[in-house]
Amino acid sequence: MIERRTILTGAAAAALGAAAGRARAATPGVSAHKLKIGNTMPYSGPASSYGAIGHTETAFFKMMNDQGGVAGRMIDFISYDDGYLPPRTVEDVRRLLDQDKVDFLFNTLGTPTNSAIERFVNHKKVPMLFVATGASKWGHYKQYPWTIGLQPSYRTEAQIYAKYMLAHKPKAKLGILFQNDDFGKDYVAGLRDVLAKSWGKYVVKALSYEATDPTVDSQITELQAAGADTFMCAAAPKQAAQSIRKAHDLGWKPLFFLTNVSISAGSVMKPAGAENGVGIITSGWMKDPTEAAFKNDPGMNEWRKFMDKYLPHADQTDNNFVYGYTAGVVMRHVLEACKGNFARGNVMKQATSIQPLAVGTLLPGITVSTSPTNYYPIQAMQLQRWDGANWVRFGGVIRGAG
Repeated sequence: MIERRTILTGAAAAALGAAAGRARAATPGVSAHKLKIGNTMPYSGPASSYGAIGHTETAFFKMMNDQGGVAGRMIDFISYDDGYLPPRTVEDVRRLLDQDKVDFLFNTLGTPTNSAIERFVNHKKVPMLFVATGASKWGHYKQYPWTIGLQPSYRTEAQIYAKYMLAHKPKAKLGILFQNDDFGKDYVAGLRDVLAKSWGKYVVKALSYEATDPTVDSQITELQAAGADTFMCAAAPKQAAQSIRKAHDLGWKPLFFLTNVSISAGSVMKPAGAENGVGIITSGWMKDPTEAAFKNDPGMNEWRKFMDKYLPHADQTDNNFVYGYTAGVVMRHVLEACKGNFARGNVMKQATSIQPLAVGTLLPGITVSTSPTNYYPIQAMQLQRWDGANWVRFGGVIRGAG
C-alpha cells in the first residue's frame, strides 16, 4: 500500500536543510524554497485503477522540479492512499493540513471521498483545486468557494445520453445501474432532467450498488430480467468491467451507455474482454491514446514523451495516465499565473480566472475556462462508440452547462 508519495529534488532538500534553523513561515504558501501540494488517491481498494492518476501527477511534478520548479520553488507533492474510503480521506486530509502543512489540495479523487472533506476544507479556506470527480456540486461556488472541479458534469453527460436515446430508440426500456453516492445519483438526476414526467414510461428498473460491493452480477441479471433493452451504467471501473462481462455472458445486448470515467481501454475494456463491449456508447473530452487519429498528434506526442521518460513501464493504453497529465498541465498553468504569490487566496483567484486554455491532450474544440462564477472548467464532450479495439468518435462536440 502506498502511504506517502513525496517529490522534492535533492537540490531543494539541501536548500531546506540549510534553512532548518529558521522559523517556518506561519502562513502556508510563502516559503522561499518549496510549495507543498496535498492529494488523496485510491492506490488500493475497489477504485485502485484510478491510482494511475496519482502516479502520473507524482511524475508530472517531478518533471516540473527537474525543469526548475515554479517561481524558484520546488514542489513537494504529498499523496496518501485513502482506499476510496471517506473516513480515511478525512484522516488523510487532516494530516495533510495539520501536520504536513500543505498549501492547498489538488485533484483529490472520488465523489464520496471529496464529499466527506469539502465542508471542513472550505471552513479552513484551503483551495481544493480541480477535484477528480464530475459531480455537479463541485460547481456550487457560492456554497463552497474553495472547491473547483475539472471534468464535465456527470449530470450533463447523462442528459446527453438521454437525448440520444430518445432520438435513436424512442420506445426504449431503460435499465439503470448506479453507484449509491453523489457520483451515481448525478446520472440518475441527469436522466430525470430529460425524461421528466415520462420517467415511468421509459425506466423499467433502477438499481444501485455500494462501492465496496464485490460484484454487480446480480444487478445486471435483474435488469435483463426486467426487460430492459437500454442500459445506463454509472459505475466505477471495477464494476463497469463486471457489467460489460456479465451482460455478455447473459447474452444481453442492450443499447449500452457507459460513464466516461470508466472507459479506459487498459483498465476497463480489456479486463472486461475487449470484444464484449462492442457498440457501447460513451462520451469523451480527452484524446484516447489508442485512437489512430492521434498516433502522430503533437499534444499526444508530448504526453508520450513524458510517459517514456517518467513512467516508462506504464500501460499507455490506460487513459487514466492521460487524465493525470491533463490535470497536471492545468495545475501548472495556475501555478505559473500566480507569479510567485502562492498565498491561498491568490491561488484560488488564478484557478478561477482561466481564459480559454488549450491543452494538447484535450479533444479538438475543447478548452479549459473558468471565472469567479464558473467553476466548471470543461463543459464540452463528444460521443464515441467502442469498436472492439478503440473508441471511435462520432458527431460534433457537444456543449452543455454544468
